[in-house]
Amino acid sequence: MPELASRAHLQKIAEVIDQARVDAGGKPLDAVAYTRGPGLMGPLLVGKVAAQTLSHILGLPLVPVNHLEGHIFATELTQPIRFPLVALIVSGGHTDLVYTRGPGRYRVLGRTRDDAAGEAFDKVARLLGLGYPGGPVIDRLARQGDPKAVPLPRPLMPETWDFSFAGLKTAVLYHTQRRGFPKKPLGGQEVKDLCASFQQAVVDTLVFKLLRAAEEYGARDVVIGGGVAANSRLREDVTARALEKGLRAAMPPRELCTDNGAMIAQVALHRLRQGRVSRRYRSEPALAFENWAA
Repeated sequence: MPELASRAHLQKIAEVIDQARVDAGGKPLDAVAYTRGPGLMGPLLVGKVAAQTLSHILGLPLVPVNHLEGHIFATELTQPIRFPLVALIVSGGHTDLVYTRGPGRYRVLGRTRDDAAGEAFDKVARLLGLGYPGGPVIDRLARQGDPKAVPLPRPLMPETWDFSFAGLKTAVLYHTQRRGFPKKPLGGQEVKDLCASFQQAVVDTLVFKLLRAAEEYGARDVVIGGGVAANSRLREDVTARALEKGLRAAMPPRELCTDNGAMIAQVALHRLRQGRVSRRYRSEPALAFENWAA
């Protein structure tokens, strides 16, 4: 079975590469970039093998990229960003707060200790029987709910830049149990209010830490990226609250928030321009941020 899965992945990636070449209009390539990590080992290996093959056949440089860097620079695909900045990377597997002085110059301030923000959305959605992934459906229902209807904690974790959303998820569970759920179904408006209240608690926590870090470290911009950066409430609140503090909030369009090849290419472009192409090609599922700029 694993061999069959690998064949299917290789066939699919070949189709994706062919379509990308068509979309590029036959323009010449400068290099071949791929995601070295973090991520699941299977997809990482498939991407690496495909990239190595293309690099060899076309005689082009091979550029391994940390995909978390891609989420910072996805915004740069549609608008300029100013350094220094503080970036908030929010997805199903990551909630990272990163002080960024420029491409390849990072300081990780905080990260998730348990459930990442996106994972919390997924678990709450599953608890309420809303399906997977949880982020889009909670976002949609929350627009019709009252974010103040259910008092939920803001897990700010004073004295640290880290995040923890497991307790918030548990608070939602306890609230539903007090309402007699699942034996007694929640009403439609009650679900919408709970979604709105949960979403607002997550957003308040993320935005508070992002803006506080930006002030402390003298950032010019704040940037959000990752799948949860597509959340409408997060986008609205970070923009409005940053403006109140004299900061500019920058974020990619929704279609570039989730993992995509364009953001990987953008980081590779920075590496090529600085002549700092890594020779470490090994795939690493737990790859951490590294400083590579001169």
